[in-house]
Amino acid sequence: MIVVTVYIETLGCKLNQAESEVMRRDLAAAGYRIVQAVDNADVLLLNTCTVTGVADRKAMQAVRSAIKANARLKVIITGCYVERDAETLTKLPGILATLGNDAKNNIASEFERLGFAPSEVPFEAEAGRTRSMVKIQDGCDHRCSYCVVPLVRSLKSCVPAGTIVEQIKARQAEGFREVVLTGTEIGEYACDGLDLAGLLKRILLETGIERIRISSLQPQEVTPELIRLWDNPRLCRHFHLSLQSGSDAVLGRMRRRYNTAGYLSAVKLIRDIVPEAAVTTDIIAGFPGETDAEFEDSFRFIEQIGFSRLHVFPYSPRPGTLAASMPDQVEHSAVKPRVARLLKLGRQCEAWFKGKFKGQFLEVLVEAREEGRWVGYTDNYIRVSVDSDEDLENRIVPIKL
Repeated sequence: MIVVTVYIETLGCKLNQAESEVMRRDLAAAGYRIVQAVDNADVLLLNTCTVTGVADRKAMQAVRSAIKANARLKVIITGCYVERDAETLTKLPGILATLGNDAKNNIASEFERLGFAPSEVPFEAEAGRTRSMVKIQDGCDHRCSYCVVPLVRSLKSCVPAGTIVEQIKARQAEGFREVVLTGTEIGEYACDGLDLAGLLKRILLETGIERIRISSLQPQEVTPELIRLWDNPRLCRHFHLSLQSGSDAVLGRMRRRYNTAGYLSAVKLIRDIVPEAAVTTDIIAGFPGETDAEFEDSFRFIEQIGFSRLHVFPYSPRPGTLAASMPDQVEHSAVKPRVARLLKLGRQCEAWFKGKFKGQFLEVLVEAREEGRWVGYTDNYIRVSVDSDEDLENRIVPIKL
């Protein structure tokens, strides 16, 4: 019997990574062989992002590069870009089908519908990796003025706590040492009478996974009840807290649901309870109408917070969003130096945070060997590399910074 081989490529957020992980398992269990290189594949399953114009271009480039490497390849595209503009994607070379986000839940059936015959014997999904993404929630309906996500993931849903617990137990049995709880708005988790704090309590009680990391929170979702759970060392001391801008005027135009005072209070609460926590964030430079003075306000606020890492993005107008039609779009020539300054500040923040732990031994989950050195992350998201003749992969070991 001919075995259909599938290469899965994932672009974008941790939620996409979690969904790709599920698709990989479902396809393998159905009798499709998952391969690690596109030139060995019969099918490319591309899980796309559309949060920025750069993300769109990456998707198109991924298809073209894959076809160049493997001319016989059949390409199936899914994800948020499909939800926003499937028509553009169908014009790319090698496209067999475009599938919306809902199709990810029945990907093996979709493959059969498209004419692929699975083998009679299931394959095992790859096990023994270090970190697994576990989806707990999906969808957002808040309509921030710049954000395309509500247009492509508008239906809000949560995964039942019992299902999440069983998934985590299964990942632990496969050898994973860490799970990342992910979703579009995980701070709004609400299922079977549990909020996020209740879910975490149940996971801590009913599973033995060594590390539990949360993907992202909004500042208004940070509560004493939630943060006090970090007394348990299994919860990773890392909080990705969305900011987007440190200017209250810009936050208002963005239609964010907090101001800088509220954000500062959330960070203070975290650091009062978890003093060595990493706080990371996303920043948009050049949002419509952002003046030099507003940018300087934002820059100073970011300096004041003292993040451990910044993810910096130039503003990218998304079709269908309010901000795309706002007046006073900022010229690229003005945005570029703002991005450069923020990137420099981000490097300084990262060095400052890592420097706080110089000379200390921290527990590191070692993930891989790169250029002769073992690399991994502490629970508070410091990237560490070390020389060792031992096989450290997928081990949690104390390493001196």
